[in-house]
Amino acid sequence: MLPIPTKFCLVVGHGEGDQKLNAFDAALLDAGVGNMNLLRVSSVLPPKCVYEEVFKMPAGSLLPIAYGSLTSDVPGEIISAAIGVGIPEDPSSYGIIMEFSGFCKADEAALTVEKMVREAFAMRNLLLKEVKVKSVEHRVERCGSVIAACPLFYEVPCEGC
Repeated sequence: MLPIPTKFCLVVGHGEGDQKLNAFDAALLDAGVGNMNLLRVSSVLPPKCVYEEVFKMPAGSLLPIAYGSLTSDVPGEIISAAIGVGIPEDPSSYGIIMEFSGFCKADEAALTVEKMVREAFAMRNLLLKEVKVKSVEHRVERCGSVIAACPLFYEVPCEGC
């Protein structure tokens, strides 16, 4: 069993590549998580998880992460991704993470994901203290990708980060 993460942040990135996987890799690098081993998780923010503005972990770390992404090879197409985190009124309760990606502008993606967070809290009868949202958009040149993510991490020594 892995320990429960104690910290989270919001990251976004976009990038181009010759192939879809390379475009996605470029977006991961732009978001600052490209050199991690990502463990995709679903939508629960652990209780007492604290928001950190800055994210740093050693390359190769196992990183629990919730994310939305989109890749396109249609030149001129606008793609976006957004991540939203609902912080509960009760700090001992869990929160909710929602992700969205689509063929729209970043502000539309941000509004959509915020609505998703609010609905998820209402469905669970949780009191919402705050919603944090981050979004990104990209106009595809040849093959583009976007990612919006919520890394969940721990207080770890980070020599050489």
